[in-house]
Amino acid sequence: MHTVLAVVLPIFALILVGFICRKTNRLGDKAASEINRMVVWLCLPALLFKVTATSSWEQIWQPGFVLAFSAGCLLVFFSTLIWRLRQRHTLVEASIDGLSAAYANTGYIGIPLCLLVFGQPGLEPALISSLIVVCVLFAVSVVCIEIGLQEEKQLGRAVLTVLRALSRNPLVVSPILGAGWAMTGLGLSEPVMHFLDMLASATTPCALISLGLFLAQKQQGRQSGAWPLVAIKLIGQPLLTGYLAFKVFNLPTLWAQAAVLLSALPTGTGPFMLAEYYEREAGVVSRSILLSTICSLVTLAVLLYWMGI
Repeated sequence: MHTVLAVVLPIFALILVGFICRKTNRLGDKAASEINRMVVWLCLPALLFKVTATSSWEQIWQPGFVLAFSAGCLLVFFSTLIWRLRQRHTLVEASIDGLSAAYANTGYIGIPLCLLVFGQPGLEPALISSLIVVCVLFAVSVVCIEIGLQEEKQLGRAVLTVLRALSRNPLVVSPILGAGWAMTGLGLSEPVMHFLDMLASATTPCALISLGLFLAQKQQGRQSGAWPLVAIKLIGQPLLTGYLAFKVFNLPTLWAQAAVLLSALPTGTGPFMLAEYYEREAGVVSRSILLSTICSLVTLAVLLYWMGI
């Protein structure tokens, strides 16, 4: 439990800072949206570009782990999306809810937790899972949202409209540019790396403070529906990923345990950033992040005990 608390408590502290700043009017009612815009347009693109531009094929080529973790994320995402669509939610709302159920906080919680639990060997699965979450899962959800936003009747025109929208989306463009840069083999100069590091390091604290600011405001629109997403995230996804890791792909013990642990992490701030970016109601998303983070104190402790760690 101490291991989990050491990693998770700073998240609550940053959310609380944003909450207090809004309640005391140190930051105004537009601060949540403006800080989030900075994250979406500057900080997160810098992080995505840096990660993809500095990753080598040898680092990420762990096919069994990649397949197990990716399949767990995408199956949860599309299952939740279909379930929400059957409840007559729009494709945009269903996509954001699907992301809330599948988007693990691999960066801020996963990397330090894997280092604490597995030591230096735990860094590699944590980094790979972060790439999958922020590049693959995020991109899939953005594509679904952009499709849901289009009202074109003709298929050809609708596809072109979606492609144009995606080409202007910094969260899609930045990892593609980073991967392209990595393929050149040129590397990044020291000043460029410092610039990217400064922006990238602001991603998580700014996103969490923005979340706290949002939670401090009076919420409008839909509020119910967070608990099922929390249950799917903290229980359903690790069970599915564990079956794939241990039974289907028969991964080595460390990689299988890391896959389960990383899939059991609470919801990250990605869904909230998308909801704010696309100007959608973020009440359910913000509650999912907060509740899953609180509940993960128990579920992660139980999981670590089961692993004998």
